[in-house]
Amino acid sequence: MDKIRWLELNDWPIRYKLIMHFLLIWMLPSIGLGFLINWTVDSIIERQVTDNTLQLIGKVNRSLEYYVGNLQNITYFMSNNPSIRQFLDGTGDEKLAEGRNHYETRQFLQGFSTLYSEVAGILIASDSGEYISNELYAKDGYRMTDESWYKEAVDNQGIFKIVGHPFGRHMFSHVNYRDSEVVSVVRAIVDPDTQRVLGVALIDLKLRVIAEAAKDVRLGKSGYLMVIDDKGESIYSPAKPLVHEISTDWLADGPSGTLSKVVDGNRLQFIYLKSAFTNWTTIGVFLKRESVFEAREIQFYIVSFVFLVCLFGIAASYLLSHSISRPIGQLTNFMQKAESGDLLIRYIGERRDEVGMLGRSFNRMLTEISKLIHLTERQERQKREAELRTLTAHIRPHFLYNTLDTIHWMARRRDAEDVAEVVESLSKLFRIGLSKGSDRIPLAEELAHVESYMKIQRIRYRDKLAFTEEIQQDALHYYVPKLVLQPLVENAIYHGIKERRGPGVITLVVSEEDGLLMMRVSDNGAGIKWDKLESIRSGLAKAGGAGMTAPEEDASAQVQGYGLVNVHERIRLTYGDEYGLTIDSEFGAGTTVTIVLPAES
Repeated sequence: MDKIRWLELNDWPIRYKLIMHFLLIWMLPSIGLGFLINWTVDSIIERQVTDNTLQLIGKVNRSLEYYVGNLQNITYFMSNNPSIRQFLDGTGDEKLAEGRNHYETRQFLQGFSTLYSEVAGILIASDSGEYISNELYAKDGYRMTDESWYKEAVDNQGIFKIVGHPFGRHMFSHVNYRDSEVVSVVRAIVDPDTQRVLGVALIDLKLRVIAEAAKDVRLGKSGYLMVIDDKGESIYSPAKPLVHEISTDWLADGPSGTLSKVVDGNRLQFIYLKSAFTNWTTIGVFLKRESVFEAREIQFYIVSFVFLVCLFGIAASYLLSHSISRPIGQLTNFMQKAESGDLLIRYIGERRDEVGMLGRSFNRMLTEISKLIHLTERQERQKREAELRTLTAHIRPHFLYNTLDTIHWMARRRDAEDVAEVVESLSKLFRIGLSKGSDRIPLAEELAHVESYMKIQRIRYRDKLAFTEEIQQDALHYYVPKLVLQPLVENAIYHGIKERRGPGVITLVVSEEDGLLMMRVSDNGAGIKWDKLESIRSGLAKAGGAGMTAPEEDASAQVQGYGLVNVHERIRLTYGDEYGLTIDSEFGAGTTVTIVLPAES
C-alpha cells in the first residue's frame, strides 16, 4: 500500500516534486535537443554522402560514356570507309583485294588503335565469314559468322551495341588480352540501299580505362566503385570486393537510388547511377559504419554536452528545491505546532517572497484566531445567560396561559360568552406561539393562530373588519416558520383597514404552485405611497445582506416595514435567498404581501 501511495504524485513531498520538476526542465529539453541534433546530423551527412557519391559516379559515367562514344564513332567511320566497303562487298580487282587493299585497310584500322589508346583490337568480318584485323586472329577453319557477337550485331540491324566481356570467343590477339580484361562492342554494317547486312565491326575496349576511371574514387576506407551491365554481369570490379555479385532485383526502376543490405555479416550501403547511353550501372559500395564516422564524432560531443547539462541540472535542481522547500518545511512545522494548540507560536523571517507573505499571513491568522476564541468564549457566556433568561421568560407565558384558562372557565360559568371567546382566542395565541419550542409548525396550526388573532380583532372592530380565507387543502400538511402570517395580518389591519373609511376586507390565499408554497395577504385598505413603498422594498432587499433595517433608520416606514423585514429575514435565514416575501401596493386601493416558501412536509 505504501508503494502504491508513493506512486501518487500528489503525495510526494514538495522537495521531491521540485527536484523532479527542475530535472524535467533541464534534462528533457537537453535530451530531446541532443536526439534532434543527432538525427539532423545523421540525415545531413547521409544526404551529403549520397550527393557526393552520385557526383563522383556521374563523373565516372561520363568518362565511360566518352570512351564508348569514341568506339561508336569508330564504327561509323569504318562503315563509311571505301576499302572496308570493297572488302565487305567483294568488289574491285582481285589482286587489289588480296594485296594493297588489305594493307590499306589494316593501316586504317591501325590508325584507330594508335589514336585511341583504349582500343585493344579492331576486327571487320564479312557475311561470308572472312575477316580483316590488325591485332585479332581467328582460329583456323572457324567462320566469324558463327560467333555469338556476330549474330547479336546482325540482330541489332546496324545499331551500336555493347556486348560485354567476350567469353567463349574463338579468337586471340598478339597482346593476348584475357577475356576479363576487355569489353567488346559491335555494330552491323548495313547496305543503305538493300538494308542487307554486309558484315560486322568488332572493337575491344581495354578494361584498364574503366578501372582507371573507377579505381581512383574511394568511398571511406574500404569503399569502391563497380560497374555492371543491364543483365547484372560485372563489367568492372576491384580485386577484393565487399560483395561479388549484385542482383538487378536490388536496384529500383529509377536511374539512381540508394539501398542497404547485410552481406556476410556487414551492413553495406549501395549508391548507384545508371547511364542511359551505355546502359551500364555504376555502383558505389561501402560499409555503413564508415559513412557515419563523422556523425559518430559529432554524437560524442552531443552526448558529452547532454551529460554535462544533466549533471549541472541535477546539482542545480537539488539546490533550488532545497532553497524553496526548506522555508516551506519550517512554516509547516509552525502550523503543526499551532494545530496542536500552541497559538503563541509565530513565524520569524525577513523574506519578501511568497513564503514570507505566507508566514506573515500565518501570524495574522493566529492573532485573529485568538481574538475569535476570546469572542466565542464571551458569546458562549452570553448564550448561557440568554438561555437562563429564556427559561425564565417561558415560565411567565405558561403561567399567563394557565391564568387565562381559569378566566375562560369563570366567564363561561357566569354566561359571559363574549369575554370567554376573547380569552379562549388569546389562550390559543399563547399556546400556538409557544409550540413546545419548535421553530417550524404545520400550516394548519399557523392558520389557526391567525384565526384566533382575527377573532380578537373582529370583536374589537366588529363590522368594520372582515376576514376571508381561500386555502388549498392539500397544502395544510406543509411546515412553515411560525408567526409569519400574524405580523402581515396585523400590518394589514393597522396600516390598511384602520386608515380606510368604511368596512375593510382582509383576504388570505394559500396555494401550492410548482413545488412552492404561496401565501398572499391582501387588503383593500388605504395602500402605501410610492416613496414609502420603495423604502420598505429597500429594507427587504437589505435583510439578507447587511442585516435587518432598524426602525429608526427609516422613520417613514418605521413600524410597518420593520415587521415585514423581520419575517422576510427569518425566511431567508431558514431557506435561502431565493425565498422570502414581496410587497405590492397602490395608494388608495390596497396592499398585497406575498410569501414564497418551499413546499416541505
